[in-house]
Amino acid sequence: MDVTETSPAARAGMLNAIADELTAAAGELIPQAMAETHLAEARLAGELKRTVVQLRMFADVCAEGEFLDVRIDEADPGFVLGPRPDLRRFNLPVGPVLVFAASNFPFAFSVAGGDTASALAAGCPVILKAHPGHPRLSALTAQKVRSALVRTGLPADTFEVVHDQEAAVQVLRDERTAAAAFTGSFTAGRLLARIAAGRERPIPFYGELGSVNPVVVTPDALAERAGAIASGFVASVSGSAGQLCTKPGFLFLPDGHGLAQRLGAAADAVPGHPLLHEGIAAAYTGRRAAVLAARGVSVLAEGAVERGPDGLSRAAPTLVEVGLDDLLDQRDALLDEAFGPLSVVVRYAPDRPDLLVDAVGELFPGALTGAVHRGAGEDHAWLRRLVAVLRDRVGRLLFDGWPTGVAVTPAMQHGGPYPATTAPATTSVGTAAIQRFLRPVTFQNCPPELLPAALRDDNPWRVPQRRALAGASLNWGNHSV
Repeated sequence: MDVTETSPAARAGMLNAIADELTAAAGELIPQAMAETHLAEARLAGELKRTVVQLRMFADVCAEGEFLDVRIDEADPGFVLGPRPDLRRFNLPVGPVLVFAASNFPFAFSVAGGDTASALAAGCPVILKAHPGHPRLSALTAQKVRSALVRTGLPADTFEVVHDQEAAVQVLRDERTAAAAFTGSFTAGRLLARIAAGRERPIPFYGELGSVNPVVVTPDALAERAGAIASGFVASVSGSAGQLCTKPGFLFLPDGHGLAQRLGAAADAVPGHPLLHEGIAAAYTGRRAAVLAARGVSVLAEGAVERGPDGLSRAAPTLVEVGLDDLLDQRDALLDEAFGPLSVVVRYAPDRPDLLVDAVGELFPGALTGAVHRGAGEDHAWLRRLVAVLRDRVGRLLFDGWPTGVAVTPAMQHGGPYPATTAPATTSVGTAAIQRFLRPVTFQNCPPELLPAALRDDNPWRVPQRRALAGASLNWGNHSV
């Protein structure tokens, strides 16, 4: 059976079967991931668990059936605007989806990651472009996915993997491909987005291109918990060697913050961690050199990039500090994402917070996250304006916390205005991710025998149906018609 024709219950079974296969294969998958990505066993075990949770979460979404958004308006000759035909609307899968796997999450944003899970949940076949940073893990994971598909009665080719970049570009250009999802670099994402948009029949391209994720600390917050802010910041910057799209790239502290020595000592205490592959090491080394050479920059911690005896490039945290005026003046050198353990501390004048708010609005047109640390009960007009500015420029706005660590929940928004993503109205994490791969269609006056199962009156799929009955009044707000 074609996955596009499967019932929500069948898709739930498919996704749970994939989760079962991955769970059973943890003893194979995690060692292979360690060998290729150099990430720690504990980190990979947690990520595999997250991947399984994502699959089961989308299985639950399928089982509930709400994602189909079934709306039935019965024919009504007495409708207030004139005779109303029988109208029945629901969401269809868009068709085959091309997914580009990420390097930094070899499970959760890779072969069986969130993009794959949400596309399969929508009823779309998936073609997965494996990341060259972990090819053997990709092949092994794909084997488990295809095994689960066959076990649940679906063709193995519901899910295909390609390893060659040119082959993936050909798939992107293929008229049968209906949508694409990407997590990776700004340069590659922009190129692929142009290809998707330039086709004779353009298709949606859901690209996550990177982010710098500004964090603002108010004077009151600093006075209350300076130590916790310093340690939390360094932990967030250095986790997974800074190879996270939600790493805080800029920390705004008031002049005279007094944290320079504490930040430097905390960063210097973090040992070098292997970078995912030599391409990332080269790019990070170049960005780090550009930041260190920028005018007005002082060094708080100068963690080097060194090649170990095992041949792996390791990076320790680098922290620099700059004044707000110098950041504005040197934005071309400082604002690009540094994908690795580097972050910029920015001093601002606490007696002119309006300048800080204006600068945040000017410097950060789009990011995945923004964060504010404030004092207990602190509320100022400028703080409210800062929140409003950040709200318009990020996909997730958090308070008194750090952006690394993305909860896999229905309310999560992992996206943001360009240049963070190419589609700010969508998310790649959370149950709303399924909406990227659905298309609504309405059947008007369709004979009952030709209706899709979700739209039939006997409702064989047992999915929620929102109905407008003939003769019922419409209520808009407090007005009844």
